[in-house]
Amino acid sequence: MKYLFILGREPQLSLVELEALFGSSNVQRLAPSIALVSSDIEPNLARIGGSIKCARVLEEKLTDYLFNLPDGKITLGFSDYSAKANAKNTWKLAMKYKSLLARHGRSVRLVPNKGSATISSATAHHNQLGNKPNRVEIILYGDYIATSVGVQNITAYAHRDQARPARDAFVGMLPPKLAQILINLATSGAKSGVLLDPFCGTGVVLQEAMLDSYSVYGTDLSEKMIDYTRRNLNWLIDKTPRLQKSTAPSYFVESGDATDHQWQHQKINYVASEIYLGHPLSNPPAEIKLKSLKSDAKTLLLAFLRNISPQITSGTTLALAIPAWLRPNGHYSTLDILDEIQKLDYNTTKYKYAAPSDLLYYRENQIVARQIIVLRKK
Repeated sequence: MKYLFILGREPQLSLVELEALFGSSNVQRLAPSIALVSSDIEPNLARIGGSIKCARVLEEKLTDYLFNLPDGKITLGFSDYSAKANAKNTWKLAMKYKSLLARHGRSVRLVPNKGSATISSATAHHNQLGNKPNRVEIILYGDYIATSVGVQNITAYAHRDQARPARDAFVGMLPPKLAQILINLATSGAKSGVLLDPFCGTGVVLQEAMLDSYSVYGTDLSEKMIDYTRRNLNWLIDKTPRLQKSTAPSYFVESGDATDHQWQHQKINYVASEIYLGHPLSNPPAEIKLKSLKSDAKTLLLAFLRNISPQITSGTTLALAIPAWLRPNGHYSTLDILDEIQKLDYNTTKYKYAAPSDLLYYRENQIVARQIIVLRKK
């Protein structure tokens, strides 16, 4: 089967996640924010952090698909992502198919596009398009016609981020979506094994990994963060019935300095983490301050990589978020450390659609961004 993915705010990073999950040969970029993926299994968008919509390309005619929907009222929306699409023509198309369905005795409610050729992900989510029978979003791009099989669940993300009992804005708020991306880059979608987060903070990566069926191991230099992680993971288990089963993944956390810690677990299969990003900044740092920040971050990262190298097996993948700093010209300055890392017995993972320097995650005007690097132990 073929699927259209509508990529998120950082499309380069979204593409790399899809490459990790489905293989580079099965991912084709159709437009800056649209990818075509070949997969024998229907993707689970709830576990993919970088894409906002997923739709199965129809092999039958659209009319045949619509006429064969189950009995009952149909909630229908149309989104056209083609380059020359406009709101007026998209709405006319929606009205056309509503009339066709009405002539076949079907009751249809159209979801309005609100002046756009596409339905926003928030509107699609609110109307449960693609997530329930007879709640249908038809997604168009060029000659492709697809039906939604999922839209990003912004409500669930907000709940997992904001309802956790222990949060700490000072150490940074790793978004659950980014945690999912890191996990997928580290695991390539394998659904078993132990995932380590050596800078676990309040446990966001561990939380998302447990929801994705991995047993998890977390360490952090701060005892306070370990306490926060335990509280958050216990809350997650209490709120998630499937994590209470005897077959559910387990967690283990302990305090430890990632630059010299000896992890106890006999087998670590994957590593996904955000290293310490430094103190929060309100303005782009001056050059002398930037030099100091880079030196501190580089020292920490290299010390961690030296320490963990003999503790993991060849082929283990590490997906890491490391800091990058906003400059007055609007660009971000990165650590430029990949050559040094490769000398430490690691290879940098290469992707078809993005160079390592492209993999940045940030909000507009965010002072400290995250650069994503993916390493493999030689």
